[in-house]
Amino acid sequence: MIKDVRLQIREFAAPVAQKLGLSKVSDFADVILLSFVFFSVVHYRLSPTVSGALFPVSYGKAGKRARNNWDIRVASFVHAIIIIFLAGRCLTLPSLNENRAFGWDENAGFVIAVATGYFIWDTLESIIHFSDIGFVFHGISCLLIYGFAFTPFVPYYGVRFLFWELSTVFLNIHWFLDKTGKTGSTLQLVNGIVLIATFFFVRCLWGAKMSYDFFVTLNGVYDQVSTPYVIIYGGGNVLLQGLNWFWFAKMIAALTKRFQGKPNGHKNVNGNGVGKAKI
Repeated sequence: MIKDVRLQIREFAAPVAQKLGLSKVSDFADVILLSFVFFSVVHYRLSPTVSGALFPVSYGKAGKRARNNWDIRVASFVHAIIIIFLAGRCLTLPSLNENRAFGWDENAGFVIAVATGYFIWDTLESIIHFSDIGFVFHGISCLLIYGFAFTPFVPYYGVRFLFWELSTVFLNIHWFLDKTGKTGSTLQLVNGIVLIATFFFVRCLWGAKMSYDFFVTLNGVYDQVSTPYVIIYGGGNVLLQGLNWFWFAKMIAALTKRFQGKPNGHKNVNGNGVGKAKI
């Protein structure tokens, strides 16, 4: 039954994939759809249920918009944990290492499919619950980059750029500490230091190196790549790197301001009814 449904989804996606020139996408259409559904369920069902039970004060008494932001963070956190593990298994795939531009491997395809489904969800959320144009640009850029990887095109770099999500883990922990009354605490300070370190090394330094290597690879196959791909991948790399440095600067400024002087009296509001949630 499940196998039949998966085959039907792939057969339905095949003409669209052919028309778009994404030869590999129909083989993973079911994974993309399942990924999108999974993160939507985490956002709209799992997080509200679990968060409401574990944090009846911090989450339960928050406003509708604040609860939605919390649920988005939970989905983001879950994705980061999953995708880092999956991407790590693809770093030594011979077919990708031998051909960085057009090499393909089914394991990498699965990881890229999970990421694509997530970025469909992420892009829609960034637009529907708009808060910052940077988040919208980030979602659209990532969706295009990972979606067009099914051509196939540069999955070697696709799985490596997913390691940016390592900083997302600590970013979300930092945010949750804020919302559960731990602002300015020692735990948040330690997490903040780890956050800054991972963001700088994984996104700014590792990301810059990967972007440089990508442009070297692109230059070597420039005559084999259509102009839209050059624009999407070249422009996307520049945009995402620019956002990384912009957010890094904002992060430094926010953390510096937060930990100047003594922290405010923070109370444990993880559900025992003590303290007041800061939203």
